Amino acid sequence: MLIYVHRGMNSTDQKAAAQAQYQAGKETFERGRYRESVQHLEKAVGLVERTSRLGGEAQIWLVTAYQANGQVKEAIALCQQLTRHPDPETAKQGRRLLYILEAPRLQTRADWLTQIPDLSQIAEGEGQLPELGGRVANKKARSPRKSEPSLPEPIDWSQVNTRDNRFIWVALFGILAILGSLLGLS
Repeated sequence: MLIYVHRGMNSTDQKAAAQAQYQAGKETFERGRYRESVQHLEKAVGLVERTSRLGGEAQIWLVTAYQANGQVKEAIALCQQLTRHPDPETAKQGRRLLYILEAPRLQTRADWLTQIPDLSQIAEGEGQLPELGGRVANKKARSPRKSEPSLPEPIDWSQVNTRDNRFIWVALFGILAILGSLLGLS
């Protein structure tokens, strides 16, 4: 791990530079540029007190950048240091990350994985994508068809039970009895 110490900078300038490097490291990490992220975060850690809250946050991001960049040994070593950080939240995150980094790798079978084709070789103006799953897809996505509102199926009246089951008569009698009793009470 590289440590940068800038002499001749006052603490305010140093903190501002560390904050700028820290933000640049986070942004490049989120864009997938892990090598650049490591460089920015290492500079940020070198510019700030490692035991400060900002120093802890920068080191946590540096651990994830190391891991994403394939520098697992460096990530584990830094995590082991972070477990003893004076900020309890940073130490807690360091322990969690260390647990994840030291976890055994699970065995995966090739048929469990999905291969993503490398699309970087396709020229901007080409109309075809590489073969995906045995078929060729057009570059222009087809707009999904708008589903036409479906009409309800017609009712087959020959299947409807039209026999008198006396339910209607019982219901009508019940309604009339309730209305009669309400009129009698008023």
